[in-house]
Order: sequence, then structure tokens, then C-alpha cells
Amino acid sequence: MFIQTEPTPNPATLKFLPGQAVMPRGVAEFTDPDEAERLSPLARRIFAVEGVAGVYLGSDFISVTKSDAVDWYAMKPAVLGAIMEHYLSGEPVAAPEAALSVDGETGGEDDPTVRQIKELIDSRVRPAVARDGGDIVFHGFDRGVVYLHMRGACSGCPSSIVTLKNGIENLLKYYVPDVVEVRAVS
Repeated sequence: MFIQTEPTPNPATLKFLPGQAVMPRGVAEFTDPDEAERLSPLARRIFAVEGVAGVYLGSDFISVTKSDAVDWYAMKPAVLGAIMEHYLSGEPVAAPEAALSVDGETGGEDDPTVRQIKELIDSRVRPAVARDGGDIVFHGFDRGVVYLHMRGACSGCPSSIVTLKNGIENLLKYYVPDVVEVRAVS
């Protein structure tokens, strides 16, 4: 098995590409080793590596976030080994209940503005952000403000606010005149 790695804009997060499906439906995000222990054999193995602070499971990639106390030089081989060990074990990646929806809030689907915002996020924003090991999910729209939830490499990334304001906000304002601002929610 050959696992590729890619840097992300977040220096604390590295993207791992195992060359096969990771999450066939939805995504999963773990910032707590106890939750990973219950819900994901893959995330449990990765959290066993000293210094792992978070694991994000996308459709075909795994983003691993480290704590500040350790260096990727020391961690990367152990994370690669944990991923390889998992795929060789034949265990499932995660329990079905671990999968998070890729649609945040469900209210407002009848609103044409919300439908247009979601379409732009799904077609233009999410694919670009996934290439960087993260995800951005629509969370709501109220009085001209779009609320987005940042996951994976985007969460805590130093450049995420610039991406949010200069990239996503400008895109949405251009195509959806009702949008006046974009904000991140946690």
C-alpha cells in the first residue's frame, strides 16, 4: 500500500491519501481520543501516535492535525504506519453514526437565496477546500450573513479567515446580492 502525503495551508495539519475510499458517505471529525475510540478504529489508531490533536476523515483523504509540542518530522512515519495498519486489518474506517452530514443546518431550503448559496458552496468552495484537506459546510443564513462551519485542515488554519473573507465572501457577494458578510461558526 502506498500512502501519499500533501501539505495543507495549515502548518499543523497534513493530508494523507491512502489511494482508496476513506468515508463512502459523509465525513467524520475527531478532536477527542475517547470519541475516536468509540466511533472509529482508524482514528483510534491515529490518536495512538503521540502529538495527534485531531483527525478528519474525508471521502478519499485523512487530515491529521498535530499539537504544537511535536514536529511532523517525528510524527509522520508513525501516522503513516497507523493508517497502513488500519487498512491491512480489514476493520471499518468508522461506525455509521460517526459520519457527519455535509449539509449543516437544514432550515431554509425553500428560500431561493439559501439554495443558491448552498449550490455555490457545494460546486465551487468545497472542492477547492477539500484539496487542502478541509471542508466548509453551510450552517445558516440570516439578515445577509452566511454562517459557515470549518472542518479538518480549515479549522484553526492561520489563513482560514483570509480565505473566508477574501475568497468565499467575495464569491458569494458577487453571485448572491443578498449576501453582505460571511462568518465562521464553531
